[in-house]
Amino acid sequence: MTQDTAAERTPNPAGPADPAPVIVAGVDGSRTSWDAFSWAAGATIRSQGKLIVVYVMPFTDPAAVYGAPYDYVGAEDLREELASELRDEAERRARDLGISISFISNYGDATQTLTDIARTLHATVLVVGRSAKMWHHLAGSLSHRITCRKDAPVVVVVP
Repeated sequence: MTQDTAAERTPNPAGPADPAPVIVAGVDGSRTSWDAFSWAAGATIRSQGKLIVVYVMPFTDPAAVYGAPYDYVGAEDLREELASELRDEAERRARDLGISISFISNYGDATQTLTDIARTLHATVLVVGRSAKMWHHLAGSLSHRITCRKDAPVVVVVP
């Protein structure tokens, strides 16, 4: 082993600081998802990190699953409109807090998509809100499914 190789493997305490932590927050417009956004924004401020806000759009609507008449183009337009509204609201809230965000909207299963994005971005933590719907307490919520996967550190914000 040469001196140069050993020097490359030894951390330099005077070198640049570690990159800023990446915090991923899932939002869907619910009160609890905005609570999660607020927690993530606070963590971003405290850590001087980067906040990535993610909205996951479902591929299908429940009406289509049950064979009800369904306007696919209209539903896609509504999803895109909702994503735009969520992005605008997230940017407004971030601006009020003096931080900048990146916003990602994507189609897919929320659990898989959020964990994939968190893993791809090497997120320090994934933040979601706990569902307030009774049905989710019985059938399993997004927050429960994400914490069971153990793909990344997860914070579930409880209302």
